[in-house]
Amino acid sequence: MGPLDALGHLANLFLPALMLGALSAAAAKLAWRRSLARVSWRHLAPVTCAACAATALAGLVLLGRDGAMATYAAMVTACAFTLWWRGFGPGRPRVG
Repeated sequence: MGPLDALGHLANLFLPALMLGALSAAAAKLAWRRSLARVSWRHLAPVTCAACAATALAGLVLLGRDGAMATYAAMVTACAFTLWWRGFGPGRPRVG
């Protein structure tokens, strides 16, 4: 496997997780506009993307292959939990 192939494999592993995290953070900002007015997208997206990427990597390690539906379900759960934590829960930034 050459370096370009390895880069393609890494992109295919992490791109769904990064897109899910970024798009979910943007959708949460739109859906809960007033509740998340003080929380920036830059506060939500990186942590959500990291949680999704870690879940994708954990799914690869535990299940032995990429793209399992259980991994994607766990990614959605991790994404939702992280958005709640950073947007509404104890991880929400304090103002004032």
